[in-house]
Amino acid sequence: MEKAHDVLIRNLCEHTALAEEDLAEIRALTFTQRDLEPNEDFIRQGDEPEHSVLVVSGMVARYHLLGSGRRQYLAFHLTGDLPDAQGLFIDQMDHGLSALGPALVAFIPHRELFVAFRRRPTFGLAVWRETLLDAAIFREAITNNSARPMQTRMAHLFCELFYRARAAQLVRGNRCRVPISLAQLGETLGMAIATVNRSLAELRRSEVMDLRDGELIVMKWRELQRLGGFNPTYLHLKRQSSPRM
Repeated sequence: MEKAHDVLIRNLCEHTALAEEDLAEIRALTFTQRDLEPNEDFIRQGDEPEHSVLVVSGMVARYHLLGSGRRQYLAFHLTGDLPDAQGLFIDQMDHGLSALGPALVAFIPHRELFVAFRRRPTFGLAVWRETLLDAAIFREAITNNSARPMQTRMAHLFCELFYRARAAQLVRGNRCRVPISLAQLGETLGMAIATVNRSLAELRRSEVMDLRDGELIVMKWRELQRLGGFNPTYLHLKRQSSPRM
């Protein structure tokens, strides 16, 4: 398995040019790894953060916990992502993070990161850019859930996940791991479970994609992109190109 610091370097280099001195600074950081079970929470609303988290493998979800106990999923994070980089700049977490399937994460002490940022400002800017990319995904999710028809918003989410997985080198052929349950899809897209089933069935009938046993399969990328109205520019992945399907 790829080492944690190499995972972080590969992700940051997708959007920021880092010098050898920046890479050396990253490799000197302390990474404390932790294996997670499916649906295990590892950051909770109200926590006072002292570490930032790197997704080393697997997939994790950011969510708001409602007063009723229900969850609103806000974003999904893949290998290489820093899902709580915002925690560097806030005193209390206003959201939680949970593993979807089995996952491996690494915790990096905030105190080490701040020292590294002072020594290597370009590294600090790269992590800051991670928070801006998260904000862009949030804005797109708001638009998706409030302004797009049900089937379109589901297709858009699948496009985003597949495109980001490809950038993270997680796609094999036309498949990638997306261990999201139907209930979690509903809590992400603002759909009742019956609407989730209907929208997914419509996408399957169009033969552009499938979601089975925690795996997203894309048969016709361009058609799925058209159905979802998906334009990847908001992801700001400079080295990424569109799949050829």
